[in-house]
Amino acid sequence: MQKIKTFLWFDNQAEEAANHYVSIFGGDSKVLDVTHYTEASPGEPGAVMTVEFRLAGQEYIALNGGPQFSFTEAISLSVDCESQAEVDELWARLTDGGEEGQCGWLKDKYGLSWQIVPRGLSEALSDPDRVKADRAMKAMLGMKKLDIEALLNA
Repeated sequence: MQKIKTFLWFDNQAEEAANHYVSIFGGDSKVLDVTHYTEASPGEPGAVMTVEFRLAGQEYIALNGGPQFSFTEAISLSVDCESQAEVDELWARLTDGGEEGQCGWLKDKYGLSWQIVPRGLSEALSDPDRVKADRAMKAMLGMKKLDIEALLNA
């Protein structure tokens, strides 16, 4: 059992969001448990209260907590991508209904922020040749979806 889990507060889309994320990440990703509000709880009896789910080995809990709180960019989920093709696919699927941000950041249709990061970004930005690393940084700052080849060739 994972000791620390990310807890995500949704208005009323917890189950929809969990299923959406599971469909995007596939593999060992799945909905693990769904709980419902009861007569004794503050929500509508029978409505989904929480959804526990796993994405690529990480477990999360989503709550239908109402409109009091919403996501901000202060918290994001960072995804390590093995290839540009993975970056491209995740970017397309997560921005569908959402919005693109700068430097590999995006908001999905639920307002949750993600960072879609290709392997090699860290190496490009920390290249011992500071001139080359600075060119990579400048290139990244001009991008929305990250292009690893462009970063490495900067």
